Amino acid sequence: MNNEKHESSVPLNENILLSIRNLSCSYVNRSLNLFGKKEVKQILNNVNMEIRQGEIFGLTGKSGCGKTTIARCILDLIDYDGEILINGQKQIEKHSKVQMIFQDPGASLNPVKKIGWLIEEPLVIHKTGTPLERRKKVDKMLLRVGLDSSYKTRRVHELSGGQKQRVCIARALILGPRLLIADEAISSLDVSAGVQILNLFRILNKSTGLGILFISHNKDAVEYLCDRTFVMEKGTIKNIV
Repeated sequence: MNNEKHESSVPLNENILLSIRNLSCSYVNRSLNLFGKKEVKQILNNVNMEIRQGEIFGLTGKSGCGKTTIARCILDLIDYDGEILINGQKQIEKHSKVQMIFQDPGASLNPVKKIGWLIEEPLVIHKTGTPLERRKKVDKMLLRVGLDSSYKTRRVHELSGGQKQRVCIARALILGPRLLIADEAISSLDVSAGVQILNLFRILNKSTGLGILFISHNKDAVEYLCDRTFVMEKGTIKNIV
């Protein structure tokens, strides 16, 4: 894998897309014994970070360091202390501002439905556009992720791992988010497919200005793709690369 850093497309004075301030998160662990002692486990401890408009930002560290917990906080899936701002505002209509790509693309897609339906579904849920407009947008999204319109009639089991992840990306982009969170998005793919997905992220970033938070324990992939990288350790930011 070529480890040469690509030049950032974002000047230092550009607007901030995502701002995380004093983010902390914990959960209560109680033993199986009815009278067991309650234990509070700290997952994130006073995390601060910013992602600029159009930046590919890396977040890396060992398993259990809190990387995915940050993503879940951004998506407002769990309770946390601190402040998370998107374009300077609190999370309002976050479905249209932030979308997430997961580790296992196959598990993210309904195997019963055809690919065209899966990509169109977010538009239907949010009552966006007419049926014709939605179909045209599906065709556009397929092309954007490197698939042609014939994939609309296929089902999940007919696709390779890389093709499934491209469908997940198309589905995530259909609502026009400003930030895409990719959480271990290439870890279940072979090396060739993984590199292709990394290159797709770079193309999407360059062509649309999409901000990307790339979460991975794969240091080579992070170095290859990202403009800046935060390294996490035990729920805190250890250093910046």
